[in-house]
Amino acid sequence: MPRVATRFGSSEERAWAVPESLRATLGQQYGPVYTGEEADRHLLALRDFGSCGDRVTARAIELGHPPLVGIVDYKTRRNEPIDPEVFRSLARRRVVRVKNPPGLLTEKLRLTVRMLVESGGGLVEVDGEEDLGSLALVESLPAGATVIYGIPGAGVSFVSVDAASKENVRKLIAQMEIRSIGHGD
Repeated sequence: MPRVATRFGSSEERAWAVPESLRATLGQQYGPVYTGEEADRHLLALRDFGSCGDRVTARAIELGHPPLVGIVDYKTRRNEPIDPEVFRSLARRRVVRVKNPPGLLTEKLRLTVRMLVESGGGLVEVDGEEDLGSLALVESLPAGATVIYGIPGAGVSFVSVDAASKENVRKLIAQMEIRSIGHGD
């Protein structure tokens, strides 16, 4: 029987790391940014959307307009507590816990977001850092959807999912450094 070579062993997972040269690019605004009541109005007008971040996901749920998929890590930049109960309505659809170390986008997070988009949505609870989950949302949501995420000190970014944004995400991920992480990392 021929041997099949695999790039990573069964106890390892592929992840994409942001190189220093890409940090400024990822820090750019990719959609309009709104604050306060204006952000709420735009959020309530969304049809299909995903959210990345505790504050924006909680706000959508508080407004009675939960995202298809919400990605949270139970931390905020300002260290303001978020009551996990606020996410209960989204978690009722389905909740998946994923390990995603800071500064990385793991294959597991990407696959989990895709699976939730395809199976009716739910909540992704990240052990680590959820920031790069917005890339997985753009990658997985259908054209016509929107990805929202918080920008500390600026507001909520609204990124339209279309062929151009999907291609941009594909190019960004292609510029990242591929790493192998063990389950114990």
